[in-house]
Amino acid sequence: MIEIRPIQQQQIDQAKQVVTTVCLEIWHDFITKEDLNHYDSMSDINYVRSHYFDNHGTFLVLVDQGQVVGTGAIRKLDRGICELKRMWFLKEYRGQGWGWKMAQMLFDFAKQAGYRKVRLDLANEARQLQAVKFYQKLGFYPIERYNDSLCTVFMEKSLETIQEQ
Repeated sequence: MIEIRPIQQQQIDQAKQVVTTVCLEIWHDFITKEDLNHYDSMSDINYVRSHYFDNHGTFLVLVDQGQVVGTGAIRKLDRGICELKRMWFLKEYRGQGWGWKMAQMLFDFAKQAGYRKVRLDLANEARQLQAVKFYQKLGFYPIERYNDSLCTVFMEKSLETIQEQ
């Protein structure tokens, strides 16, 4: 059975492996695993409790037969704005609606936590075109740079819903 649930401590290494696998798939001709580890230590995943759960965020994993095959998280930026982080899925699990379902779960969490907006950043539009299109379908739109990362694409989505009359 495939399910989405909060990450458990024993799943941290598997989650990091998913991120590594997908990153190397995208950047295979540009970066080695060693370069990736230097650029992104994934300390936020190593310290998932303090970085996400204890800081008004969450970290979810897509699990298939006990194996982590996808990840997604929400982390606090400020009182009303959170950031969508670590949305990575192994190739075999893309295009099946799991990303959409996880995103909706993360948005529901963010709304319950009182966030009004969700932001995200992507390293490179050309290499992550599928991701850009996916986020646009979710309602994200381009915004100005909001952090000092090496990323070049910055997007935002409003979580505020129209009040029923």
